Amino acid sequence: MGHLAGGKEEAYRALADRLGRFPVGVVINETLMEILKLLYTEEEAETGSKFPLKPRPFEKIKELTGMEESKLSVILENMAKKGLVVDIPRKGTTYYMLSPVVVGFFEYSLMRTDGANVRELSALYEQYFQDRNVVEEIFGTEPKMFRALVYEHYIPELIQTEVLDYEKAEAVIRESQGGGLSVCACRHKASHTGHTCRFPMEDICTSLGRPADWLLRRGFARKASVDDLLKNLERSYNLGLVLTCDNVINEPAYICHCCGCCCGPLRAISEHGIMGIQPSNFIPSIDPDKCSGCEACVDLCHIGALEASSPDEPSLDREKCIGCGVCATSCPGDAMSMARRDSIYAPPDNKLAQLMTIAMERQRF
Repeated sequence: MGHLAGGKEEAYRALADRLGRFPVGVVINETLMEILKLLYTEEEAETGSKFPLKPRPFEKIKELTGMEESKLSVILENMAKKGLVVDIPRKGTTYYMLSPVVVGFFEYSLMRTDGANVRELSALYEQYFQDRNVVEEIFGTEPKMFRALVYEHYIPELIQTEVLDYEKAEAVIRESQGGGLSVCACRHKASHTGHTCRFPMEDICTSLGRPADWLLRRGFARKASVDDLLKNLERSYNLGLVLTCDNVINEPAYICHCCGCCCGPLRAISEHGIMGIQPSNFIPSIDPDKCSGCEACVDLCHIGALEASSPDEPSLDREKCIGCGVCATSCPGDAMSMARRDSIYAPPDNKLAQLMTIAMERQRF
């Protein structure tokens, strides 16, 4: 990689090194360098390379960069417009945080359909995120960045009272008091790389809380009430999309409505055998007396965790299954429900996960 660091390349290499300091970092290769050159001007790259890990006020950024105030203000504003930094108004000043790759500038650069260099960026993102080393770095780490939310309708009434609010998409949305809806970055990318997805691309990805406030302010999302978000959730139930959110126990920042053909974490599972999502605390349970062997659930599983085993009920790969419950929606004989797993997983507190997602902005300054 030494040839990347000569002359003009130094700013971009320094930026890549800085991005690598996030808990979920980057794999520095030629593709990443091309992505950075499309997104950042050389001046922006040099500025970003000097950012600290945690959000810091303007005066601290000025001190670290050694830049004149008016010039730095323009650079940071332009970076914020592109989603390369997150600007957070707080106590009479503005804090700035460098956007990581995921969850970060990958999503933000594709949350608008009118962004610059979208086709070229999409091709580079596809190439980068299909690199085995990148998949392992981003999706193979612990704790996982994302966790699955179960389709709670298919949990038997006997254990409904045991389901905690952080396991329910509807409860997460109601507690958020509204948020935003955005373009799905993964499907947007796929639309420019020769793939036609049958699922919605616009007004689908859900943002909540302060992250939603920032996305709305910067034009990456449109405002959505609780009712709007619940209607979007109901649409995803009807479409059979996998619901995931950032892997924290309190106040998730995002709910993604994922498909196996476009979603990075799901593709990590099905194409690379790397568990990219923390499974829910539920797993399909099949009643053999009701199962007709129609294999509808096999066809619907986004990651291939179910396999046909005619004439018997389908076989389930319990290690691969993320417990989303999508399979249960397809069963015409009501032979499938969602049962509790043997071991129960509790997501980490935000303080442990805050450096992994834009939930960072909920830190106490």
